[in-house]
Amino acid sequence: KKMRRSCRVVLNIGSKRGYSRGVGTNNNSFSTKTVSVRRPQVFHKHGYATFATHALRKISTRKVTPILVGLFAGIVGSTAVLVAAEKTNWDQIRSELKQVIQSNPKYDDGSYGPVLIRLAWHASGTYCRNSMSGGSNGALMRFREGGYGANAGLQTARELLEPIKKKHPEISYADLWTLAGCVAVEAMGGPHIPWRSGRVDYHDDSKGTPDGRLPDASKDRVHIRDIFYRMGFNDQEIVALLGAHAVGRCHTDRSGYDGPWTSSPTTFTNEFFTQLKEAKWTERSWKGPKQYEDETKTMMMLPTDLELLNDPKLRVWVDKYAADEDAFFKDFAAAFSKLVELGVEYPKESLERPPTKGEVHQQHEQYNKTHDKKETSEPPTSGWRVWFGGGKKE
Repeated sequence: KKMRRSCRVVLNIGSKRGYSRGVGTNNNSFSTKTVSVRRPQVFHKHGYATFATHALRKISTRKVTPILVGLFAGIVGSTAVLVAAEKTNWDQIRSELKQVIQSNPKYDDGSYGPVLIRLAWHASGTYCRNSMSGGSNGALMRFREGGYGANAGLQTARELLEPIKKKHPEISYADLWTLAGCVAVEAMGGPHIPWRSGRVDYHDDSKGTPDGRLPDASKDRVHIRDIFYRMGFNDQEIVALLGAHAVGRCHTDRSGYDGPWTSSPTTFTNEFFTQLKEAKWTERSWKGPKQYEDETKTMMMLPTDLELLNDPKLRVWVDKYAADEDAFFKDFAAAFSKLVELGVEYPKESLERPPTKGEVHQQHEQYNKTHDKKETSEPPTSGWRVWFGGGKKE
């Protein structure tokens, strides 16, 4: 889109109706014939071709010169835009996040990874697909959402990331928080989470969400589905996402609950599901909220966790992930990537990707075969001209 805009400025083509006002007069090196990249049939009618090599066979250098100059200028201008857009060194930021995760062996079980996953989760899990509100865009936890009970303790994670934000001021908090959660999963032995930038930080709390949109661990399966269905997840994705309980622990000064779910709370595995199925869980006798403990009294489960066993449609996924860690990793990566993109609008990838050399060559050969024999007003459906604004989008 940037390249097309640059070309229109230089060549004065591509108006709303698809025609230009002409690219010059016969008194200089420009042709008087109307040319339009957005209307390929006009382009062909006057003898111009899609590719410069074919154009040189059809028309004089005087006619093709302004086109080539315009395209060159457009590419140069677009390159400057792309360089500016790619200024952020995301590989460097990922490396810094990995260092932060292991920076304090005295914190909890020796890793900040679990609390960073929770930060990304809670920053994104407020989304409502009906009202199109909430989600990871905006970094709304900087405002009143940061004081909600469900977000207790996440100030630690946000403060932990402040040095990285100051070092890379061009990135948004919303991007940083979600990336930190994705990197944490991978750093603890879990799957790579597909992630892309593009989130923005809101300047005020006008788009803040009401309290109560995050899961309540004391509730039942009806509540679980209400929360996750509101965001657009299905039963399989619900179970996959709750598999993140493989890492981390609960704290009495945050959620009120206490203890880890697994025996290895800093290693991302499918152990949450195996322990959920195999251990014998009994209600813990203590002054805190209702929770369950195993026979060794070293691990715990929440009421919502046990609901996964009691619901047949959820249980089938517990069984699958307990038996197949690779399947769990695959489904978790897809679900978590979806989670951290809730509330963010991205352009279609087909409009961002330039054609490959192979696609350009194939389109060139096909063009030569058809247009050397006869003229046609049908535009191609892929390749060079589609990316520059002409033809039909696939």
